[in-house]
Amino acid sequence: MNTTQLELLCQQTSLLVTSVADFIRGEVGKVTGEKIEVKSLNSLVSYVDKTAERMLVAGLSELLPGSTFLTEEETVEQTTGEFQWIIDPLDGTTNFLHQLPCFAVSVALRHREEIVLGIVYEVNRHECFSAWKDGGAWLNGQRIRTSAIIGLADSLVATGFPYREFDTMHRYIAILQDLMKSTRGLRRYGAAAVDLAYVSCGRFDSFFEYGLAAWDVAAGVLLVQEAGGKVSDFGGGDDYLFGGRLLAAAPGVFEEMLELMKRH
Repeated sequence: MNTTQLELLCQQTSLLVTSVADFIRGEVGKVTGEKIEVKSLNSLVSYVDKTAERMLVAGLSELLPGSTFLTEEETVEQTTGEFQWIIDPLDGTTNFLHQLPCFAVSVALRHREEIVLGIVYEVNRHECFSAWKDGGAWLNGQRIRTSAIIGLADSLVATGFPYREFDTMHRYIAILQDLMKSTRGLRRYGAAAVDLAYVSCGRFDSFFEYGLAAWDVAAGVLLVQEAGGKVSDFGGGDDYLFGGRLLAAAPGVFEEMLELMKRH
């Protein structure tokens, strides 16, 4: 699939994702306690997540017949193939259920071992972040870039608090202590896909988190890379999609952030 074909597919996928986001927006405040399931510790799901995922799977199957799926809610058979869609139908479910305005739809397309298309749609602000391989990163049709900040001292850093894996929490807290002293501030929004999208457009200068799944980050990673940013695992390698530990940053702060990750 060439760049022109990817661009067209990205446009078509964006329309589908926008319709799913409209559905999610319409369900805000309607989910009662008995309709919420606990999948695991601090991991919640409702009919909204599952319905949104089914809508995405149905639409994407039509856009790219024969493609396979890796999805958070597993409403479809989880298989691999030449083209695989990686989907988080509602990233930030806890925010959604508490009516906190930061949650998104995240859709990525993986061709063999490479992410070639990514869309993150922040539902509340009607913001569609999109990217395709070698096509740049975009926000509602406008080209975006990571920030031009040089050095941590002027940077704003996003993260996600541990909510499931607590064995290395002391190291995480040590990193926070260092960043509190050396940056303009820290933010925790509760939706990794949005955090990465905000790095891609320069709202955040860096984002790091551990305990992440592929559907949390696949689309956002491509956004950052196509916007000129850098992505790695905590050791500087490329095991960030399935390794659960991810660092994304603008070029001017990436090395300092990576050094901090390695030190802890």
